[in-house]
Formats: sequence, structure tokens, C-alpha cells
Amino acid sequence: MFFFNKPKKQRLADLIPDGYIDIHSHLLPGIDDGSKDENNTLTLINSLKEYGFSQFITTPHVLTGVWNNTRAGITGKEEATKLFLNQQGLTMPFKAAAEYLMDDTFLNLLKTEPLLTLKDNYVLIEMSYLNPPAQLYDIIFNLQIEGYKPVLAHPERYLFYHFKHEEYGKLKRAGCFFQLNLLSVTGYYGKGVLDTAKKLLDEGMIDFTGSDTHHERHTEAFKSDVLLRDTTSLIQALNKNSLFSY
Repeated sequence: MFFFNKPKKQRLADLIPDGYIDIHSHLLPGIDDGSKDENNTLTLINSLKEYGFSQFITTPHVLTGVWNNTRAGITGKEEATKLFLNQQGLTMPFKAAAEYLMDDTFLNLLKTEPLLTLKDNYVLIEMSYLNPPAQLYDIIFNLQIEGYKPVLAHPERYLFYHFKHEEYGKLKRAGCFFQLNLLSVTGYYGKGVLDTAKKLLDEGMIDFTGSDTHHERHTEAFKSDVLLRDTTSLIQALNKNSLFSY
């Protein structure tokens, strides 16, 4: 009789490299569906720091009719939050960008003011979870014409692409970078998202990663096991975030 050792499970928290730079979170207090207030922000950051997070590029939603955040409003909240964190003895790098929903309003915004970027010309974009925008490829094209590099947030979570996997290749060929939500590899968002995350990782399509932290349930979920047979591609994607050091 032969006995085979099962692969040892690894917690997501244990795979985070020291010095990890998070490029997607909702840590600015009271500005969207993320952190409720400054103390909540402090709690979330302290939890993530325990896992190895060392720099934060937080990305509040810019979503017309729901979260009508502006460049001035976000940067003002950023400065107030940094002051509060410094007063609490937290001096790690912390800056704000934005997570822009691709819609008609975003196209107009693109023409009228500079976007808040992750670093240099990298800008975080997202789609509705219901369907892709009709003008999706026009937006991606126009972003690049304006000198930006589009980083698509959590491509694995768009259910309408789960049975149209070829669409991911089209997005990559159009110039999109892909940012994986780390909790996707724990099954946090469901089996369909997990399976798509596995495929994208196996195919080498994931460029960057992010926590997409909104609340304590997210930070607690980092203690969950990674449901991947091989974590090599995930670790490679985690390390690519070093590009965003500032």
C-alpha cells in the first residue's frame, strides 16, 4: 500500500512577503464603503501590518451616483488621515489614488483633469459587476492615448467573463494590466471566482495583487488557507507589487 502526503496547506497571511505594497484598499475613513472612521482605519492597517504589509496605496471608489468622490475630496481626506496616523505613531508610507468605475462620467473626467494614479501613470479601473460597459475598449484606448496604463481591478470577480474566458485575452491584448484580489485564492468570494483566479494565475495573466480591504472581515480572512495546488505564480504576482514602492 502506498501513502501519499497531502500538500501542506498554507495560510494566505504566511505568503505575504515582508515589505509588501498594497495597491488596492478602502482605508480612507468615511469616504466610501470601506473604513468607517479614523479608528477603524487604524485597526485595519495594524492588522495588515502584522501580515507583512508595509506601504499602502489606498483606492476609494469614484462611482457616480453612489460615491461621488472627487480628486480634491480624496486628497484632502488623504492628508487628514496621514496626520491622524502619524499622531498614532504610524509613519509607514500611505497615499491615496482611486478606483475608477468605467462609465460615461469617467470618460468625461479623463478629458478634464489628471487622474489619481497608483504610481506614475498606472491607474486602477473597475467595471460594474452586472456587465461590462458598452464603451469598454474605447475607454481603455482613450486611457492609453492620454498616457495612462490601465490596471483592471479584480478581473476574476466579473462573473460575466467566467464562461467567456477568451475575453481576458482580449483585455490583455488591449493593454490592460490585471490586479488579483488576494482573498480570491482562499475562496472568500465563491468557487467561480476561485476557479477563475486559478486559471488567470496558471496562464501568467496576473500582473499585480491587492487586498481590497474594506473591513475587519477582510483582514481576518487573510488567516484562511490558500486553495491553490501550487503557489508559485501567486508568489510571483505578490512580488511584482514592488514596482509601486514610493
